[in-house]
Amino acid sequence: MRLKIAIQKKGRLSDNSKALLKECGIKINNGKNQLMARSSNFPIDFLFLRDDDIPQYIQDGVADLGIVGENVFVEKNKAVVLKKRLGFSKCRLSLAIPKSEKYSGLEYFQNKNIATSYPVILQQFLDKNGIKAAIHEISGSVEIAPNIGLAEGICDIVSTGSTLLSNGLVEVEVIMKSEAVLITNPNLEAAKQGLLEELIFRIESVQRAKNNKYVVLNAPNEKIAEITSILPGMKSPSIVALQEEGWSALHSVISESEFWENIGKIKKAGAQGILVMPIEKMVL
Repeated sequence: MRLKIAIQKKGRLSDNSKALLKECGIKINNGKNQLMARSSNFPIDFLFLRDDDIPQYIQDGVADLGIVGENVFVEKNKAVVLKKRLGFSKCRLSLAIPKSEKYSGLEYFQNKNIATSYPVILQQFLDKNGIKAAIHEISGSVEIAPNIGLAEGICDIVSTGSTLLSNGLVEVEVIMKSEAVLITNPNLEAAKQGLLEELIFRIESVQRAKNNKYVVLNAPNEKIAEITSILPGMKSPSIVALQEEGWSALHSVISESEFWENIGKIKKAGAQGILVMPIEKMVL
């Protein structure tokens, strides 16, 4: 029994997806331009497809699961399940207009033409906000639409905003935020469900490692209680007596999001020789 996972065949999302699976200890044995591959150390086969096609392949049972942008998952609206947010390839789906135009709010788009590759999401957004506009669905090079007179605005994916800037556009409204997500067929048989759970276990171990740091520090014994309250670790810090009397080494794990705030606090509490190291895997 083997899982079949669909991955975008090229681009940043493809590269990030392969990197994640590699961190999960899964080997991908594929050559250049190869559309199918097999892992030699995990029961999973790979299909390299256009991202827009992946939800349909999963709904039809050709693939069991796939990695796509959340924007594609929502736009295609197929009978698939969002199983796990993956935290990479973050972007947003936004409305943009020529930077020479004055933007007065969503009413700017009333009775205007908007070019997009995401007509479903855009229509839902316009309906929700009481805006009537003509949607022109195009695939690729959406940013050129205002310059050739096709539309007064666009709705497209934005990462850094550099593409908009180079085409004389400015982002004015964020419709939704997106990131890579793992989607699955809702009717997986029991054996495949077990393999999926093992894959998600590995993914979560990698994600925990990325979101935490391993900290080792030296502290006077009378300050251990105070420092321990700041660095509780997964349960509590490990404490090892140093050769110098009255001092101990504390080993703990600290959340990436709280890293600088807590490092400052433990330094003020008397910690010295603070070492901060990345974690490769973190299994609970």
